[in-house]
Amino acid sequence: MWPLGLLSNVGSNSGGQLDWLLSEKGPFHRCPEYTEFRERFQQGFSTRYKIYREFSHWKVNSLATEKRDFHKAPLPLAPEFLRNLRLLGRRPTLQQINENLIKKYGTHFLVSATLGGEESLTIFLDKQRLNKKSEGNSNSSVVSLELLHQLAASYFTDRESTLRRLHHLQIATSAIKVLYTRTKRVTMPTYSTYTQVYILLSSSPGKCLQDVLPEFLRGRFVEAALSYVACNSEGELLCRNNDCWCRCSPRFPECNCPFADIKVMEENLEKSKDAWSGLNQEFMESDEFKAFLKRLPNDRFLNASTIAKFWSADVSLQKRYGQLESSTALVLGKAQKIVRKLFTLSKRCPKQPRISLPQDRSAGFWRSKAQSLLYCSEHGVLGSFSEEVKSCSCPAEQPTCQGVVPCIVGTSPTSCSSCATDNATRCGACHHGNFLHLGSCHPSIAASLDHYLNFDLDMPDAEVKYLLQRLDSRIEVHAIYISNDVRLGSWFNPAWRKRMLLTLKSNKNKSNLIHMLMGISFQICSTKNSTLEPVPAVYVNPFGGSHSESWFMPVSQPDFPDWERTRLDAVATAQCYNWTLSLGNQWKSFFETVHVYLRSRIVTDDPTVNETLFYEPLDLDDQTSNLGYMKINTLKVFGYSMHFDPEGIKDLILQLDYPYTQGTQDAAFLMLLEMRDRINRLSPPAPQPLDLFSCLLRHRLKLSTGEVARIKDALQLFNSKLPNASPEPERAQLCS
Repeated sequence: MWPLGLLSNVGSNSGGQLDWLLSEKGPFHRCPEYTEFRERFQQGFSTRYKIYREFSHWKVNSLATEKRDFHKAPLPLAPEFLRNLRLLGRRPTLQQINENLIKKYGTHFLVSATLGGEESLTIFLDKQRLNKKSEGNSNSSVVSLELLHQLAASYFTDRESTLRRLHHLQIATSAIKVLYTRTKRVTMPTYSTYTQVYILLSSSPGKCLQDVLPEFLRGRFVEAALSYVACNSEGELLCRNNDCWCRCSPRFPECNCPFADIKVMEENLEKSKDAWSGLNQEFMESDEFKAFLKRLPNDRFLNASTIAKFWSADVSLQKRYGQLESSTALVLGKAQKIVRKLFTLSKRCPKQPRISLPQDRSAGFWRSKAQSLLYCSEHGVLGSFSEEVKSCSCPAEQPTCQGVVPCIVGTSPTSCSSCATDNATRCGACHHGNFLHLGSCHPSIAASLDHYLNFDLDMPDAEVKYLLQRLDSRIEVHAIYISNDVRLGSWFNPAWRKRMLLTLKSNKNKSNLIHMLMGISFQICSTKNSTLEPVPAVYVNPFGGSHSESWFMPVSQPDFPDWERTRLDAVATAQCYNWTLSLGNQWKSFFETVHVYLRSRIVTDDPTVNETLFYEPLDLDDQTSNLGYMKINTLKVFGYSMHFDPEGIKDLILQLDYPYTQGTQDAAFLMLLEMRDRINRLSPPAPQPLDLFSCLLRHRLKLSTGEVARIKDALQLFNSKLPNASPEPERAQLCS
């Protein structure tokens, strides 16, 4: 039994024979448990297996506290130890306790200890790496957990063979590391010769030195011991709100900053960055990525979306990229853990570490990288490609990485249909509606239609309204008045419907003109005290033909102009009005014949009568039912006439079937499309727009119904081939 009092024999001799009786816990970062933990994780191992046995020679016990516990006697403490206690006084500082007690006698003393030897086998293991290698290799010699368990179990029965096999396994894989320790058995015969003794402290119970101290010293001793262990005597340990740190002494202002651990963490972070870079470099040099680059066509420019389609269609590349994603995610996860530890360790350092983590490289990054490899890898130097400006940003040391960027093949107006074979940067052919000029495609613009049809006469609506109010002859279109029911300037009985028309007979008299209708005006009088008012209905025939090929003017509909009536006071014997309808530029349209149907209705002030009562007696000769007479003095149409060349348009149509060259055929198509769109744009208001262009072909060019249908289909087909062309809306057929 070894009492603590035997320490008086050694005194201040720090290398004394009996120093092993004191357990020096020391600063936390030097303790064996923390050192083993740090080394294991620094080397990347997650699991430790340890096989251990000890063989003892003597076991010793301390009588220091046993005697006090059982006999209530004073502790048998060494005189030197007692003298140091007296030197501390009643209120020692933490530094005095540290210098006089902790540095000389430690923080703990052993209750019991075993003198002898020990033998241990430690296997550090990374299970994740071990499982990955086992899945990727079906060889029976691959290391497995079961094999390691078998070897560990057979260590004490067949030491040499087990160590030899573990040595070979450690060479074969980096997933395990084997450590073997063995100390000699103590065989010295006397106590006085114990200068080198193997003490199994890991299994030796100990007590804090405060147990043998006076009551008034115990609290301060615990504070000093904690500061010694946690702060290495460089400061005072403070704990608040579940957070502990050291209040550094003036001699050690950076005691809270574990520089060694921070350096190790920074080195590990650099290793993670290197591993991440290596994984990305392996992917770029993989057979799958190289094969993907070879499959990309080089006869046209590939934008990011086109490369994305090739990327998604490559199954093997998708699989290889999935492996890259999982590997880099694992590395980045470990790097993020290191960063969190770095921030924790450096929380109270005077200078914070500068940390940079690599960004995750998405599929879009690799598609951009493929674009750069295609167009910015000239002379073996890789640059960065910008799709917006279609140029490369090359490294400063090699500014000539720009390669050949082919032409753009697409459906836009400026895109090529194919690149030139001798120079891929220039267009070799263009789409319909475009022409090739100096290696570029330009939209073909229809030539002026002035030679065939003139649309350029437009007047402001205010001017048109002013001229119509004055019935100005400058905008009057002289037409032929025809009616079997009404003679101009003669009184008539307004019973039943009256039909009148104004026609131009353009095919006979004015074949080189077409006409635009902008307004209608007629002057109508009724006898005094007449209870009738006129109700006109107007139909417009755009280019000739039968009356059934006319469209109705929706005067009573919303948004459409209505009749304006102006009373004339010059006539005393009758009530006369000027009725004017102004279409303006918004509702103007082509006309060849204007049909006017006149009916009369009875004027009533009865609010209960909702329906219009037309004046239609059963007997035309019955004078008793006559409610008055009417007279139409004038009926005029207003607008303007435009140049029209029917023979020239027929020549254009002939070029659709018998082209002299491709260019002239395309030009004819474009001109006819422009003509069709501008004519149909003047279609009257209707739920479904009317096809006025077919009426022009049918009646002014005298083409057959089959020819009209063929021309329409040809124009529709050509229009569908134009880049970014919108389909022609479905139109109602006015002329059959």
